[in-house]
Amino acid sequence: MISYVTVGVDDMALAKAFYSAFLPDLGYTLEEGPEGLSWELPVPKGQKPISPDFYVKPTFDGKPASSGNGSMVAFEASGQQQVRDIHAAALSAGGSNEGSPGFRDIYGPRFFVGYLRDPPGNKIAIFSSNPNEPGRDD
Repeated sequence: MISYVTVGVDDMALAKAFYSAFLPDLGYTLEEGPEGLSWELPVPKGQKPISPDFYVKPTFDGKPASSGNGSMVAFEASGQQQVRDIHAAALSAGGSNEGSPGFRDIYGPRFFVGYLRDPPGNKIAIFSSNPNEPGRDD
């Protein structure tokens, strides 16, 4: 299951106006932060979040947004070992490393992620936030 989709933009105000024109009609709510816009489906109390979330962010490397630079598809794994295994298998199948599996200081203490690009250059993230596994600070 796809967990979230991120697109990179150069003009956040224009992107906010554009996505605000139709995402609320699809049930998404907007949360703004210093890192960009987060569009999420509401989660009924006591239920698991509904996927996928949609994020609109500046590119991480500061270069102009384009297809593939700032665009990323993320897939949720069952745990940290599965993140490692999938990342390794994807590299063996012709992918390139964009960030070895591990915790990232800018994300929550349980967000374990590996980044790669497929052969044409599309960015992919494989992540786990399994609460039953050790976190970054454990």
